[in-house]
Amino acid sequence: MDIIIVGCGKVGSSLAEVLSTKEYNVTVIDTDDAVINELTNDCDVMGIVGNCMQTNVLKEANVDKTNIFIATTDSDEVNILSCLIARKMKARHCIARVRNPDFSKQLVFMRDELGISMMINPDYTAANEIAKMLRYPTAIKIEPFARGRVDLAEIRIAEGSILNNTALFELSRKLKLDVLICAVQRGEELIIPKGDFVLQTGDKIHMTASHSEMVKFLKNVSEAYREKRVKSVVLIGGGRIAFYLAQQLIEMGIKSKIVEIDEKRCQQLSQKLNKVDICCADGTDTDILEEEHVFDADAIVTLTGIDEENILLSLIAQKNGVKKVVTKVNRISLLQLSGNFGLDSIISPKSITVNQILQYVRAKQNSDGSGVVTLYRLVNDRLEALEFIIRNPAPYINVPLKDLELRDDILIASIVRGNDLIIPRGDDCLKIGDSVIVVTTTKGLHDFSKIFKE
Repeated sequence: MDIIIVGCGKVGSSLAEVLSTKEYNVTVIDTDDAVINELTNDCDVMGIVGNCMQTNVLKEANVDKTNIFIATTDSDEVNILSCLIARKMKARHCIARVRNPDFSKQLVFMRDELGISMMINPDYTAANEIAKMLRYPTAIKIEPFARGRVDLAEIRIAEGSILNNTALFELSRKLKLDVLICAVQRGEELIIPKGDFVLQTGDKIHMTASHSEMVKFLKNVSEAYREKRVKSVVLIGGGRIAFYLAQQLIEMGIKSKIVEIDEKRCQQLSQKLNKVDICCADGTDTDILEEEHVFDADAIVTLTGIDEENILLSLIAQKNGVKKVVTKVNRISLLQLSGNFGLDSIISPKSITVNQILQYVRAKQNSDGSGVVTLYRLVNDRLEALEFIIRNPAPYINVPLKDLELRDDILIASIVRGNDLIIPRGDDCLKIGDSVIVVTTTKGLHDFSKIFKE
């Protein structure tokens, strides 16, 4: 598959690094020759220094033979226009990163009338992710699979939880729910557990279930679930993510306040969000936060433009007893550091954008075979959750799972058959048409047949 990536900032560089495998022929385009040199030295990609809106540059990149054209420059207008030019020059599919809220209202027009296959708004998507965290405060993160039929959730086992000292084979009987624990993070160790594995306080668990079963599970594992429901939220930082999130909080009936230092931005937010309390103040000043009773809120979301500030503010909020704290962090090194500090609910707009584009690429690449349709990277990229669709006859079809030998560190987490979700047991079989969720610590798994021992 031939892919062109224009704009090699954080998102573009991350995509190039992930896609620079033998499966893809990747060409990167940027106006900064130093960036191109670094990428071509570090990754197996072809680099072109030039303006992505110039037809001669796109011709040099063989845009007419390109399967997917991805525009991730800092300019929405450049991304949209370069996609339009690429489409005119016969690129098959085009993806544009677009952050301006005004463009969000024209997504259908852009796709249907202008031929842009996908438009990604990282701020809007990040706001959606945070809203899910606030809706289910017991969970650190919830990811949907199989068009929403399956939820993959991450939670930490609290002291006194009914999960503590429970062996996995006892879980369904104890909770009377159909769920599967598919990975456990204990300290620095990441484990794909077997049935005799015993859960402990402090473990981070990754589990799959239907949406309805997941909601019941989250209620059951939190003895004080009703008290933990989020009723008030303070957003520190009034950027685009805060704007989108505040809109969703209004719809969810959650009282919200935004603390933003820029007076002009506060005026803009006040005009657009008349049901939100806007406080024009320095959100990094703890004295002001105390005066505004910020730490009395059920949840705090730190959304300033500086990762270090967000981490520090989140730690202060935790120390002051805030029940739910969500932290925006983009830099990979700080993402890892945040986990060491005990900050669980971390959001990275860059990672979300990269994952969304990867899902689209995988879906186009594997529309005819049994390749990856959806992929999520978890635990700082140490764990992968992948969705495969079985489309062709194979030796593993109609064979009980207990008779199939899976490779080490691989677990079949769920099977979706039509509208039915199956939490797999030993007597279950795989069938053509099944959507199968696989969790693994093995990177680079692209073909479903490779999950089995040879």
